[in-house]
Amino acid sequence: MAHALHLGARGMGQVWPNPAVGCIIEKDGRILGRGATQAGGRPHAEGVALAQAGSLARGATAHVTLEPCAHFGHTPPCAQALIDAGIAHVSYAIDDPDPRVSGRGAAMLRAAGVLVTSGILADTAREDHAGFLKRVTQGLPFITLKLASSLDGRIAMASGESQWITAAPARAHVHGMRSQHDAVMVGSNTALTDDPLLTVRGMGGVRQPVRVVVDGGLRFSANSQLGRSADFAPVWLLHGQNAPMSAQQAWGQVGAKLIEAPLQNNQLDLRAGLSALAAQGITRVLCEGGGGLAAVLLRAGLVDQIALYTAGLAIGGAGLPSIADLGLPKLADASRPRLIESRQIGPDLFSLWRF
Repeated sequence: MAHALHLGARGMGQVWPNPAVGCIIEKDGRILGRGATQAGGRPHAEGVALAQAGSLARGATAHVTLEPCAHFGHTPPCAQALIDAGIAHVSYAIDDPDPRVSGRGAAMLRAAGVLVTSGILADTAREDHAGFLKRVTQGLPFITLKLASSLDGRIAMASGESQWITAAPARAHVHGMRSQHDAVMVGSNTALTDDPLLTVRGMGGVRQPVRVVVDGGLRFSANSQLGRSADFAPVWLLHGQNAPMSAQQAWGQVGAKLIEAPLQNNQLDLRAGLSALAAQGITRVLCEGGGGLAAVLLRAGLVDQIALYTAGLAIGGAGLPSIADLGLPKLADASRPRLIESRQIGPDLFSLWRF
């Protein structure tokens, strides 16, 4: 199962809206087939592993990181494919909460006489499938808030200059994180200040993430790096109902997807906006800025983990903070995420904190 989890995790950011599943088929300690959900979500991991194993799959065990599906979609049910191949035992990590599956896959297998066990390395599987699980059960994507700051928590000089606070190895690591998320998101202020590209670079032929700009008034121009590259990597804009029609038309002409979200206290309702992303199949979002957007997400309890890159320099109080005012009346109201990982990347420090 550990091998299957490792295989499946390679698909993070590449297989949405489907989960990044891994599958190993083995018999008497010999691996007969390996599979992972392929780019775009199909074929599924079980189908890939069964194709490798061929006729040797009969009487073998399939180790799968998520309950095999039981419904007809773009592909036939994986549970039926395992039955047809003569698999004798299916071991899977966690149940699939999708109401089209949710216990039906296991029931289909048992009804066909297949031995079924579950709960193998379940905690690891829940972490790996966190984006898919949150989208299905809560209607929201899993949010990673990425912060790159100085020792004193600043992301830019007072002038807005920010390139580069962290060194090249940390920036390369960020590209790896982008490749593991379905979407990369920034606020309109960051987009206007930096005119970012937000693509994955230096990682080979990976599926590019959806690039999302939270821009209630559509102030950001379609004649930007994002607009000019919309045919290379998708661009989606979360905007309010009063966004100028001329701006909507300009973005539509370059091929961007426009998603309207309601306003709440004259601000874009981010929970509703993220729910709209989830409805489009997005399971994992990497939020890269800026401080205002970070604060809104944290105040709303929408952040699942923080990826923090800390550089060995100090900018001072005049610099721009990595997180804007959270409006906390007292220290006891501050959230305290758990430290999951901490290590050095080049001259900088990386830490991962989970809520």
